[in-house]
Amino acid sequence: MSRVSRIKAAQEILKALGLPPAQQNEMAGLVLLALGDLGPNASWIDARRISKTVTKGIMAFISEEYGHKYAPNTRETVRRKVLHQFVQAGIAEYNPDNPNLPTNSPKAHYALTEPVVKVLQAYDSGSYAKAVDSFLSSQPALVDVYRKKRQVRMVPLTAPDGQKLVLSPGAHSLLQARIVEDFAPRFAPGGELLYIGDTAQKTLYVAQLELKKLSVPVGEHDKLPDVLLLDKGSCRLFVVEAVTSHGPVSPKRLHELEGVFSECSFERIYITAFPDIVEFKKHVADIAWETEVWIAAIPDHMIHFNGPKFLQSQ
Repeated sequence: MSRVSRIKAAQEILKALGLPPAQQNEMAGLVLLALGDLGPNASWIDARRISKTVTKGIMAFISEEYGHKYAPNTRETVRRKVLHQFVQAGIAEYNPDNPNLPTNSPKAHYALTEPVVKVLQAYDSGSYAKAVDSFLSSQPALVDVYRKKRQVRMVPLTAPDGQKLVLSPGAHSLLQARIVEDFAPRFAPGGELLYIGDTAQKTLYVAQLELKKLSVPVGEHDKLPDVLLLDKGSCRLFVVEAVTSHGPVSPKRLHELEGVFSECSFERIYITAFPDIVEFKKHVADIAWETEVWIAAIPDHMIHFNGPKFLQSQ
């Protein structure tokens, strides 16, 4: 069996065992083969459970048997992107020969679980499907476990009209939810949510009909801000960017947004929202004049970067 064919077969096995796509790549396939002690010329039935360290065991085997010479600093990638998931999925065990080893011990090692050894031994035989089923029946597929964990971490959001939405997990989504649920009632009471994007679904909520009435280009989602709120009573459109790491309403961004809303007759209020003072301080030098700042940690107040608006003309 060629090296390429053997690696591809290992990747197919990982997919059958329920590993997520990120752990079905070439590196993961090579790690599986190394743990099974399967060189390109070995028979699948020769797979065995043997404990190996990352550098002198797994990576050395991959280099010698498959010609893939990973740099020494790849060790952490192998550990964090492959072996951690193998352990979570029940494919490998961590320190089975000495469970009391400290985390940073140079003797830390990994070994395949017995059910996975049986899957490897059965590959290309009539009992392969049965071996895979046996593994999956006793060990939930990691891709399903991750999906359930992700669902638990999803951010629920109630729109002003009562509609229930769900945002992807993360600090950015949490801040977007605060904008809709905490900012809007305070500064745009009775306001209507027109748009909210999501890291996984840019068009999570789009009031297309209302946006068209306002002459806002609904097809250009990449140019829209994170949140759009409409206050018909005051004829104001609140244009809000949520910032947890980058992207305040800078002079450049303000120019871009003015272009997007150039045909809109409503007054635009440009707002940068931050989760707290610490994040605000990181970006304060980049915030454009004639815009506003709202900080979720102190939701009852706004910071105005447009002083002349409040000064009486002389």
